[in-house]
Amino acid sequence: MVVETVTVPWIPVAHRMDLVLTDGLPADGRVVTTAFTLVLDAAGRTLLTRVDRPGRGWEVPGGHVELGEDPVDTAVRELAEETGLTVRGGALRLFGGQAITLEAAAPDGYGYPSRTFMAFFTARLDGLGPVTRPAEDGECVEAAWLSAEEVAGRCVGASWLPLHRRLLGS
Repeated sequence: MVVETVTVPWIPVAHRMDLVLTDGLPADGRVVTTAFTLVLDAAGRTLLTRVDRPGRGWEVPGGHVELGEDPVDTAVRELAEETGLTVRGGALRLFGGQAITLEAAAPDGYGYPSRTFMAFFTARLDGLGPVTRPAEDGECVEAAWLSAEEVAGRCVGASWLPLHRRLLGS
């Protein structure tokens, strides 16, 4: 189900990004390029990470699917690297994603196919989220459990916010 259709400044050509709710990876030939995990604790807080690079900030833990890697394994690996939280792949549930379609030819050097999918998994903890810390050699400098209001305030304009709101039931 399409929740919203947007465009984003980090894709350099005409495109559409459909934010979708789904429990299955696309079967329409889209390439799954990235996997993210929205982790909620028993207090309803979301685990986010902060990337200390220009144009970045508070983000959902996740990253690129490596060659031969399953998206669930990517989500588990990236979550551990970026926040220090370890979860089993079986604890993750595909919740939705960002289905991207380029509507013009990709420029030279653009590293992605014209039809891609950014998978968003979710995990729910039975208790309060534990103290977390990103790997010291990574791009993330901080991880924190944030309330819905804090997420909305720190992540203004993030393309994934409509998915987060749906996950929270608002």
